[in-house]
Amino acid sequence: MTELAKTLVILSPGFPENEQDSTCVPAQQVFVKNLKQNFPELNVIVLAFEYPFVFAQYQWNDVTVISFGGRNKGKLCRLVNWSRVSITLRRLNKQYQLIGLLSFWMGDCAYIASAFAKRNSLKHFCWILGQDARSGNKYFKRIKPQAESLVALSDFIAKEFYKNYSIKPARVIPVGIDPDLFGRAPAERDIDILGAGSLIPLKQFSTLVNTVSTLRNSFPEIKAVICGGGPEHQLLSVMIKNLCLENNIVLTGELPHASVLALMQRTKVFVHPSAYEGFGVVCPEALYAGARVVSFVRPMDAEIKNWHFAKSKGDMVNTVHALLEDSAPDCNSVSPYMIIDTCKAMMKLFDYNAAIC
Repeated sequence: MTELAKTLVILSPGFPENEQDSTCVPAQQVFVKNLKQNFPELNVIVLAFEYPFVFAQYQWNDVTVISFGGRNKGKLCRLVNWSRVSITLRRLNKQYQLIGLLSFWMGDCAYIASAFAKRNSLKHFCWILGQDARSGNKYFKRIKPQAESLVALSDFIAKEFYKNYSIKPARVIPVGIDPDLFGRAPAERDIDILGAGSLIPLKQFSTLVNTVSTLRNSFPEIKAVICGGGPEHQLLSVMIKNLCLENNIVLTGELPHASVLALMQRTKVFVHPSAYEGFGVVCPEALYAGARVVSFVRPMDAEIKNWHFAKSKGDMVNTVHALLEDSAPDCNSVSPYMIIDTCKAMMKLFDYNAAIC
């Protein structure tokens, strides 16, 4: 009798529709891609609940993706989608030897995965990645998770989850850097300040615009770039115009991941003004690119070289000012977490000890 292929099923709200789609869950897709590269004999299947907006099965970097095209529709459509996912899980459990399920975020993916894993005596881990650790998560009562089944993206997320739900995730596994994504660094760093992320109120990019406005008094030729798309694009454009910063700040819109990394390699200071952040992968990416980083949120308890934390908006201005004034900046690459270590730590949870390529 032929032995069934050992298979890990990953459940996610969304996943790239093709290998050129670099902006959909960039950190998670880097993890999945490297997981398959480092454990090539492992069969990896991703179930994408909402995006892509089609019901389809396709290959992505040797990973099988089954998309259900939920499109974030109403309750009835969501129930139908859950039923489709459950039917697919039953089929996969017969077709392969499932070593377990991994869900991204504590949402409906974790709810469906947890229920299926309990019924079939399978391992399930939920990777808590950001806002799902905040209070008011309706899926917490539905899932009733145990600490052993929870993996936090950062120390900050673990503390936030414990504060809100009185359960401390048993493990912390941050997403690491993939060095292969970075090209050769340019000789000159011609961008003073870079920000990148979704242009939503939580990310507070208006704070970055005001920071540049204040710093222009000391650095009249200051050059800043903000990468990303979102509902606050127009608001930021108006702010830039009203503050006469058209020659100082460029809004690029959404860019491919590789283009953002290339900009980081040209950057002196990467500013991440988000009010809440699980562990924005853009920050360690910027560190690896040789930029200094300034943020409000400290994701990890351990000190990380060249990562500075501001206690207030005024403190952020002063910190960035000091870094830009530094006549001999440390632009060496810093790599606190690597993606291969993320993959090893995650597979250890599933007792999967095959040799890494």
